[in-house]
Amino acid sequence: MRLCRKVFEEMTQRDVVSWTVMIMGYRSAKKYDDALIAFEQMQYAGVEPNRVTMVNALAACASFGAIEMGIWIHDFIRKKKWELDVILGTALIDMYAKCGRIEEGLIAFQAMKDKNVFTWNAVIRGLALVKSGEEAVMWFDQMVQEGIKADEVTLVEVLSACSHSGLLDIGQVIFRSLMSGKYGFSATVNHYACMIDLFTRSGYLEDALKLIKEMPFEPTKSMWGSLLTGCRDQGNLELSEFVAKKLLELEPDNSGYYVVLSNLYAEMGRWNDAEKVRELMKERGLKKDLGCSSVESIRQDHLYQLLAE
Repeated sequence: MRLCRKVFEEMTQRDVVSWTVMIMGYRSAKKYDDALIAFEQMQYAGVEPNRVTMVNALAACASFGAIEMGIWIHDFIRKKKWELDVILGTALIDMYAKCGRIEEGLIAFQAMKDKNVFTWNAVIRGLALVKSGEEAVMWFDQMVQEGIKADEVTLVEVLSACSHSGLLDIGQVIFRSLMSGKYGFSATVNHYACMIDLFTRSGYLEDALKLIKEMPFEPTKSMWGSLLTGCRDQGNLELSEFVAKKLLELEPDNSGYYVVLSNLYAEMGRWNDAEKVRELMKERGLKKDLGCSSVESIRQDHLYQLLAE
């Protein structure tokens, strides 16, 4: 993007296409603040944005959490009386969803004449992020009834919504339907991660562990982290020890896991084992830091990432 900006600045004339390419480039490079700065500079230069500009600017707003700019764009669209086609409308819904303003997103959804699976996904994602699990499932059911074929992302979002709202029975029904081939694709590691999180949040630790052992994928850090959080919440120290060791196998240089394991041994009265863990940390040059209490954030960050992508 540095070279791109250099060429852009060498241009004697810049139209809506050249400005839009800059915004798109910054967005693709995940430099969302720079994308929004370029969008503002475009306004100062007196160049009017088009639909493609707005789609990319909305995507940058969604990823950066720039709700004020997103609202300004929506107002611009209204003033210009642009129709909310599938691409622009979905971008607008996604922006509102990721900024936690799903009600405004639903209004935009209702204003759209045509919708596709990405549009529906944006709505379900937004409801999942604000922990409205029942509503997310309701919209998912409506989507299926209207003949819109769900994709892999749809199922991740609705299962995540179930997890955040504790809808164990509904989540299990949806997952079983996925496993039976109802939706035309196989369960991915992300679907399993959602179900493991749902089991642990609901207190079904053995079911979560069983699913980890039986699934056709290698367990991820977030899966073990989710299970460890559930074990700690329920005071299951023995299973906590097993899971903490698994996390250490995955990330032997993460000091937080050593601290968790050491604290577990202390709670169990196994002082010698606790001291051995601390000695192992010293041997490996690891120091206790703020990450030592980050087990819950492992689960939360991973699930938020699934929803936000």
